[in-house]
Amino acid sequence: MTRPLRLAHRGDWRRAPENTLPAFLAALRVPGCDGLEFDVRIAADGVPVVVHDETLDRVQRRPERVAELTAAALAELAVPDLAAVLAGVPRDVFLDIELKGNPGPAAVEVIAAARSSDRGLSRAVVSSYEPSTLEAVASSRPAWPRWLNVDDLEPATVALAVELACTGVSADWRAIDPGSAARVAAAGLDLAAWTVRRPSTYRRLTRLGVVAICAEATALDRGGAA
Repeated sequence: MTRPLRLAHRGDWRRAPENTLPAFLAALRVPGCDGLEFDVRIAADGVPVVVHDETLDRVQRRPERVAELTAAALAELAVPDLAAVLAGVPRDVFLDIELKGNPGPAAVEVIAAARSSDRGLSRAVVSSYEPSTLEAVASSRPAWPRWLNVDDLEPATVALAVELACTGVSADWRAIDPGSAARVAAAGLDLAAWTVRRPSTYRRLTRLGVVAICAEATALDRGGAA
């Protein structure tokens, strides 16, 4: 059985604020961590930055919206720009780069500069909940692997991923069981899981053949170890 990729969810947020370079580097020091999952939005000046929420309230404890501040202003508040993150992590680690909203061409160009290869992307995948975002990426970079992020694995959801010419789906781990995993495999798609905290869940998903697991807490430290 092939071991799934163990991807740190927004880095190791126990040791540094999530979606920051210190959190990413801390995660990569965890034995068995293969890579990172992180989120990209666009700042007011069109620069792609690495942050999950629309506002800075939860992590930075500030009221501003990401889209209202420039990348330089966000950097002062510990929100890094995408180019800095891609330059700061080793090229051999796997990246699940989740695009929030419409990233425009800027995010695609930054990713291409850091991770493009003759076969598309080097050790990376672009993911999104939004079909229009994945369509925009496909129109300019059709060879790039793309995952549709989903909350369920109902037949219509899997069919949408196929329609979008995605290479895989990344699903809430609660939606993954033998039947749904078989449905995804029958559609010719890879199956990834998010966000796992318990080694027992990690082991169950490994047995179901997922290609990657977005992990945090104990599951990041131990993977599927007993």
